Amino acid sequence: MKVLLFNGSSNEHGCTYTALSEVASELNANGIETEIIQVGKDAIRDCIGCGACRKLGGKCVFKDDIVNDVIEKAKDADGFIFGSPVYYAHPSGRLLAFMDRLFYAGGWAFTYKPAAAVTSARRAGTTASLDVITKHFTINQMPVISSNYWCMTHGAQNSPEQAKQDLEGMQIMRILGKNMAWILKCIEAGKKEGINHPQAEDKIMTNFIH
Repeated sequence: MKVLLFNGSSNEHGCTYTALSEVASELNANGIETEIIQVGKDAIRDCIGCGACRKLGGKCVFKDDIVNDVIEKAKDADGFIFGSPVYYAHPSGRLLAFMDRLFYAGGWAFTYKPAAAVTSARRAGTTASLDVITKHFTINQMPVISSNYWCMTHGAQNSPEQAKQDLEGMQIMRILGKNMAWILKCIEAGKKEGINHPQAEDKIMTNFIH
């Protein structure tokens, strides 16, 4: 089993990476393979809702960044954790553009697989940011994994040592890793007993304009 962890910060080894690394260590200790993927420092195109991905077999029409590569990786992954620093009480624009296209074009690779959101801030805006990220999961029928508190750590920008000093935050990350490993093992055990995810229904689109 494998979990992909996404670092939505432009700082490759900053506070967000420190939080994700703590989760990954716990997953590894529970026999789960992990890979931390740096979303990158370069700008990522926003989704323009062109619908071309429907004609391209679930791939995005834009091919100048990592979105399509990640969709391919997600196909074989079992769980996901998306991490972001907090900017003006919201996740990084880079991560949101990445996730919008990832889920719009490649939602098929994520459906029914467990996921979690992690945020890092100097002070506030973490819960609002967690809500924004998590909405991607709940529209895609993905079980949301929790910890013993909202999945956040605190530390000044570019100060991973401060994130490590947030002992409660680090514990939250470890428990998140334990809970993700537990759910993945439960899903795997269920599959062996013939218990699979529900059959998808065709989407009903209600028009509220009369």
